[in-house]
Amino acid sequence: MARPKVLFVSHNHPDLVVGGVEVYLRDLYRALAKDGRFEPLLLARAGLPFSRTNAYHETPLSVVGRDPNQYVLYTDFGDFDAFYGRLAATKSVLTSEFEPFLLAQRPDVVHFQHTHYLGYDMVRVARNALPDAPIVFSLHEYVPICNRDGVMVRATNEGLCEEESPRRCHECFPAITPQSFYMRKRFIQSHLSLVDLFIAPSEYVKARYVQWGLPPSKIVVEQQGCPQPEVTADQIEREKIGTRRTRNRFAYFGQLNPYKGADVLLRAVDELGDGWDGHVWLFGANLEKQSLQWQKRFGDLADSDRPNLTFVGDYDRAELAKLMARIDWVVVPSVWWETGPLVVWEAFQHGRPVIASNIGGQSEKVTDGVNGLHFRRGDPADLARLMRMAAETPGLWDDLHSGIPERPGHPIEEHVETMTRLYDRLLAGSGAAAEERRSA
Repeated sequence: MARPKVLFVSHNHPDLVVGGVEVYLRDLYRALAKDGRFEPLLLARAGLPFSRTNAYHETPLSVVGRDPNQYVLYTDFGDFDAFYGRLAATKSVLTSEFEPFLLAQRPDVVHFQHTHYLGYDMVRVARNALPDAPIVFSLHEYVPICNRDGVMVRATNEGLCEEESPRRCHECFPAITPQSFYMRKRFIQSHLSLVDLFIAPSEYVKARYVQWGLPPSKIVVEQQGCPQPEVTADQIEREKIGTRRTRNRFAYFGQLNPYKGADVLLRAVDELGDGWDGHVWLFGANLEKQSLQWQKRFGDLADSDRPNLTFVGDYDRAELAKLMARIDWVVVPSVWWETGPLVVWEAFQHGRPVIASNIGGQSEKVTDGVNGLHFRRGDPADLARLMRMAAETPGLWDDLHSGIPERPGHPIEEHVETMTRLYDRLLAGSGAAAEERRSA
């Protein structure tokens, strides 16, 4: 008997872009395939600026490598209307390529991980093509709510935003009228109304979307799963490096975009000065994909001659245990409401306490004074103070290390178990749900 199919749709393919959603998607795809109860399919957007070219052979939709269940759909990045979240002149690619793909593959469940660069219209196309198939939508950030890259940070003063409204959004974007923001919300909500179930990685994310207008009954809270490493940094350190007496090595792992706070860490290094007896490593990806303004700002901070700073750049996730074995603390300085940063779980898996900004998903995962430390969001002086304290306080690292959960993170196997139950539940009620939609 054929296994039911789950189609994952995403804005980037994990082979093209290294980011939190992409890494999680790869882990989920592999784990679901290994589990065997569902057959996973993957369709991801490709094209400039995240692919090397916009070129494709005979069709905008093609198979990825040797896996017959992975596909990419090329779209024109310049044609994407980020305000409304839709393709403009090239929208027809959804009906000429995506719709026939759905009809050919006939997935039993369509699970949207992200629709950026593809468009919310994909949800409507999926509903029209497969009226009986449940649609799932993961809420990895706040793009539907916030026009500023979905980070809910005010453009007026870089302060945190806790609610949207046409007036408040207009304050951040004076060139866009409140009426346009009202229409943006109505447009996005009309497409999301076709979704059967939303997945939120935390209660906080759920509350935000309920406040925005999604029905609470349609949102399930489920953390992202992550694989447990075969070898941990703790094991490598004990076997090959030995215990250091001074815990003064810090590292940043993640994307180098304006909201992850790498610039806050660099300014903290400036605060500490060249005489500070510590060192910081920056392991970061996708700097070249950011705005030229941000690249220059980051470059001006990172390129100065500091004896206690090493900029590494991209890193291989397979080497994470070895990299973390050579450092003591992981710094997560994000300035936006992170929804579920995987780097915290990765740090804990390898026995590294975390120094995190005191907001969002990172502050939920890191308990101040138990398995890490909190500093004031966007405050390099406060971060520098904690880094100095972390490096100079005898026994502090050991105390926080002992507070790390025995099995940190949400094991991917448990996550797959939850997801299959959700898919089964949706499939069991899909006929009644489809009939209800028809009669509405």
